[in-house]
Amino acid sequence: MTMWVFGYGSLLWNPGFPVARSERATLHGFARSFCMSSIHHRGTEEKPGLVLALDEQANASCTGLALAVEAGHEDRTLQELRERELISSAYVERMLDVHLESGGVVNAVTYVIDADHVQYCGGMPLEEQARIIAHAVGGRGPNDEYLYNTAEHLAEIGLRDHDLEWLAQRVRDITA
Repeated sequence: MTMWVFGYGSLLWNPGFPVARSERATLHGFARSFCMSSIHHRGTEEKPGLVLALDEQANASCTGLALAVEAGHEDRTLQELRERELISSAYVERMLDVHLESGGVVNAVTYVIDADHVQYCGGMPLEEQARIIAHAVGGRGPNDEYLYNTAEHLAEIGLRDHDLEWLAQRVRDITA
């Protein structure tokens, strides 16, 4: 049985595991947003950055990639994803149905934000997000690099995210 992972942020451009197949897919009931304060990967406890998370919202949807893990790599992939994504317990690992562009539905490992966690910061105005992203740096590098990579890879697969496009331009203006 194929193990699927739903990518909507850094997993689009840095899955960190062998991908046998990828396809555009949509997850209903969640919105992609910079609603998680990053104190490890793209910021510090003293100067947090922001990373994308899936924020549960009744009428929302998020389109990203369904990533099929190469056969034989399932256990290691899950272990490494947990080390990466569950570093501070702000994400919750869930198995959720994602709708493939080709018409099928697969159950995928998906990391969503815990809205009760201290790192949850949903509803922040875009201008404030831009100011934070423009200046934060964490263990995996600058926060703006994370934003630019995600926005560029969404564009490469033909997906538009107007908030990310606006943020990318605004952060470029701030750092110019």
